Amino acid sequence: MSGSAMVLPPFHPSLSLPTTIPTFSESSSTSSISDEDDLYGRLKSIQRQCEFIDIQEEYVKDEHKNLKRELLRAQEEVKRIQSVPLVIGQFMEMVDENNGIVASTAGSNYYVRISSTINREDLKPSASVALHRHSNALVDVLPPEADSSISLLSQSERPDVSYSDIGGCDIQKQEIREAVELPLTHHDLYTQIGIDPPRGVLLYGPPGTGKTMLAKAVANHTTAAFIRVVGSEFVQKYLGEGPRMVRDVFRLAKENAPAIIFIDEVDAIATARFDAQTGADREVQRILMELLNQMDGFDQTVNVKVIMATNRADTLDPALLRPGRLDRKIEFPLPDRRQKRLVFQVCTAKMNLSDEVDLEDYVSRPDKISAAEVCNLVALSL
Repeated sequence: MSGSAMVLPPFHPSLSLPTTIPTFSESSSTSSISDEDDLYGRLKSIQRQCEFIDIQEEYVKDEHKNLKRELLRAQEEVKRIQSVPLVIGQFMEMVDENNGIVASTAGSNYYVRISSTINREDLKPSASVALHRHSNALVDVLPPEADSSISLLSQSERPDVSYSDIGGCDIQKQEIREAVELPLTHHDLYTQIGIDPPRGVLLYGPPGTGKTMLAKAVANHTTAAFIRVVGSEFVQKYLGEGPRMVRDVFRLAKENAPAIIFIDEVDAIATARFDAQTGADREVQRILMELLNQMDGFDQTVNVKVIMATNRADTLDPALLRPGRLDRKIEFPLPDRRQKRLVFQVCTAKMNLSDEVDLEDYVSRPDKISAAEVCNLVALSL
């Protein structure tokens, strides 16, 4: 060690050791640890949220299964209720969300419960509804056409009778075309003149003079909807059914306007009112009052025309005959000599007659016979 002694450099006061030791590596390590703690905390929070969501999902699945079973049970209950024969009734008014008043076909009104499966918007006054056989609960709403015996004549069902197939009746043809066809095809003419078109037409006269046949020709020559009913069809077994059918007729006509309503043999429901002693007579009078109300109440802009035919115009109620309901009354008398000649010509137009047949001999006879009897006579003579 003597030969290689270490020599230290001289000490200078300006060269002093630093008083603080740098801590760069320690601060970086602390920051990294803090970030890892934050990420770990977030991870644990997300894991807890996922576990909670999984629990919620399991709960929702279980609840969905329970609700599905409840729905199937309710549907089976509804099917079971509707599988038994149901009673047809008429909805009167809504009392609250779950109850209403209905009229049964037996004539009584009931305060009933309304099934929760029924759309409340379909429950309108006079709507046909299905009632439970025992509890009378309202379980279904029938469509308007389901419980109605009234229907339109389709294009294929329209009679193929034209005006030329009717012998004579020239005046009657002109009058019915003016009263029924013209208001439907040229309604603006009445507006320009400033008058209301006729609402209804009455065809009256002896049987077999062409009243119904002329109505068939009107149905064939117009594109309007045609509804044909017979007066006796309105007389039903249960109370209230007849007036309801009258409302159905005019409702159907309004929905398919322009339309023509033809009521044949109207004297079955429109005889003059009297002090009725039986329930049947009172029901017929209620049908008449509903008919009067519908004829006087429907809007003229709807283009609905009414044609009625009868053999007994003298028995009809005066309220029905007044202007405003039946504005035109067309008489169909027994044919005179000229009319009989035209009827014979129409009835024999498609027949092969020999030259020896003298139709004038039949025409000149003074017997008062109807057009139907003329056609029957021609058919029997062959």
